[in-house]
Amino acid sequence: MTASREAFLASTAPSRLQDDRRCFACGPDNELGLRLHFEYGENSARCRVTIPAHMSGWTGMLHGGIVAVLLDEVMAHASIAAGVRAVTAKLEIRFRKPAPTGAPLVAEGTVQRRRGKVFDGEAILSDGAGTIFAEGRSRFVAV
Repeated sequence: MTASREAFLASTAPSRLQDDRRCFACGPDNELGLRLHFEYGENSARCRVTIPAHMSGWTGMLHGGIVAVLLDEVMAHASIAAGVRAVTAKLEIRFRKPAPTGAPLVAEGTVQRRRGKVFDGEAILSDGAGTIFAEGRSRFVAV
């Protein structure tokens, strides 16, 4: 896997989606965002992150909305790895166990199927050692 966000964005097909570097999840210029960094593979993306306690739902437990952001974003970056910029049309999440704040997490996403402008993705959020906290499925549409 490679770690160059800008190189992958530059290699995507022409799109009306422009990167202003302020995305809540991955924007390096968003001081209030997560500033996620991704590694890219063939039709896949991976992110390692530790989420601070101020993003908890209950004490020590990552807020479900942040879990959704992580899964959605890693699947979006898998579509970037597949060569297109796309937006979420559908997102399904299965929460398996509470994800901890303050601990290393790994989000991994892949494009499973492509039909024209439509991409189906899958993702997991884990501790990187076998414990899965959540799984996601998505449908993205290239714009």
